[in-house]
Amino acid sequence: MNPVAIVPVYNHAATVGAVVQALHSLALPVILVDDGSSAECAAVLDALAETPETSLLRLPRNGGKGSAVIAGLCEAYVRGYSHALQLDADGQHDVAALPMFLDAMHDAPQAVIVGFPRYDASVPASRLFSRYATHVWVWINTLSRNIRDSMCGLRIYPLAATQPVLDAMPRQSRMEFDTEILVRLDWAGAPIRNLPVSVSYPPDGVSHFLLWRDNVRISWMHARLFFGMLRRLPRLIGRHFSGSN
Repeated sequence: MNPVAIVPVYNHAATVGAVVQALHSLALPVILVDDGSSAECAAVLDALAETPETSLLRLPRNGGKGSAVIAGLCEAYVRGYSHALQLDADGQHDVAALPMFLDAMHDAPQAVIVGFPRYDASVPASRLFSRYATHVWVWINTLSRNIRDSMCGLRIYPLAATQPVLDAMPRQSRMEFDTEILVRLDWAGAPIRNLPVSVSYPPDGVSHFLLWRDNVRISWMHARLFFGMLRRLPRLIGRHFSGSN
């Protein structure tokens, strides 16, 4: 296997360096995807791109996290990598969990390895509520509880299985992408493995989740997936009897 790390970045100048350092400590090459960051953050990314095993993919304008992840996944696939570890640049995820994720990748190379958060007291209550609503819709739209948390920014994609799903799905450019790609991978029969990761929200952290805008987009995405689930209903029900769920 030949994994690479993908880090979407939008104005995370203060935290992205430590994230890259943690990935390099695991001998992972890194593709940084600059999603239209400010000049200050762009300069940090330029400096990081000069370090070994680090490359920079710069998008012409800010298109949202989904656009950045899609660009990174496509770039990794074109370069011949087998797996892509996606990690947010904000430093919220405990990087001590990364070896466990990589071990799971080696144990089950066809599986999508998905993090589910273990929050500390810093998590905003509004984020917990919106996540729970998404959990319920994901369980409805997959007719299963295969995906424990579809919004966590730490996961590993097997690229050979992911690219055809990515090519066929609508281009979701912002926060809703993380959920939609997992639902569609589950529909396609990709095995899902869920692993815990500690998550914290530092007081000075940078978050680009906009409560009303992103929740409206996520709600529309769930509605669209619901009708997609209805078209697949016989097959999804059949999984429970075939033992493939």
